[in-house]
Amino acid sequence: MRGLVIGLAGIGLSMTYSILNFANFSHGDYITAGAFSGWATTYLIAGLARPNADLGSLLLVGAGGSVFGGALGIGVLGTPLAVVLGLVIAGAFTIVLSLGVDRFIYKPIRDEDGITLLITSIGVAFALRYLMQFVFGSDVRGTTAQPPQIGPYLWDGQVFISAHDIALVVVAGGLMLGVHVLLQTTKLGKAMRAMADNEDLARITGIPTERVVRSVWIIGGGLTGVAGYMFVLWKGTLGFNDGWLLLLLIFAAVILGGIGSIYGAIAGGLVIGLTASLSVIWIPSAFARAAAFLVMIVILLVKPQGIFAGRSTA
Repeated sequence: MRGLVIGLAGIGLSMTYSILNFANFSHGDYITAGAFSGWATTYLIAGLARPNADLGSLLLVGAGGSVFGGALGIGVLGTPLAVVLGLVIAGAFTIVLSLGVDRFIYKPIRDEDGITLLITSIGVAFALRYLMQFVFGSDVRGTTAQPPQIGPYLWDGQVFISAHDIALVVVAGGLMLGVHVLLQTTKLGKAMRAMADNEDLARITGIPTERVVRSVWIIGGGLTGVAGYMFVLWKGTLGFNDGWLLLLLIFAAVILGGIGSIYGAIAGGLVIGLTASLSVIWIPSAFARAAAFLVMIVILLVKPQGIFAGRSTA
């Protein structure tokens, strides 16, 4: 589950790097922004049916413990309409945010070197993170009711699978398949692959590079917002620095898979997620991130260019 979230969010980061040639450190806060916008919508829809609903508390996702997701019965099966609308708004809001940041901040300096863009993206990250902390508060709040579970017996014990686990698999798997179809069967996908390989040649041959850049922000932003929303749905809590804490694992996944490779980001996300989760069998959970990075280093020693070395965008 964790690997699916990392892989889904890593697609947008990988696209940004392969086509715009800079590491976007604000990507983690796009995840959080999508999560907050989506969950504000979910709380609002789920809470309107209750008597004496406090719209302000609902829109602030229960800041200060004013409303609890468990009390609203929020979940895939309990409030399906609220969850679906929240998912859609999370993706849409992140698209608008990423397009706006690109238009007013990144585009004027796009011709500068990568370091300038990288430092600027760090500034954008801090601005977004503390704006969200100011608006929504710094407390970590529970967002969902306990989802129904099934516990099939596998080998030496039961494996409990919840409705939210299944929802994450369906949504992430469907979107990843959609990205594959887009890249391999559409004119836009062909243009994106061409621009990732050689931007100057793509421009000379008549590919509308500015339209491709806009498409990258739309696709990457939408996937990032959905990843943030599904991450919160899966783990059941929401905080203002969730995306920032996830960002290092996303970078590790993108590097491990091969910088610029969409499929590499997905594969790297699964490897990093599985390592971080399985390592707690042998080591304390506080060291799970370290284990994920150790596996990344070991694999890169064998394949320095990543799992999907030599492939860009596709």
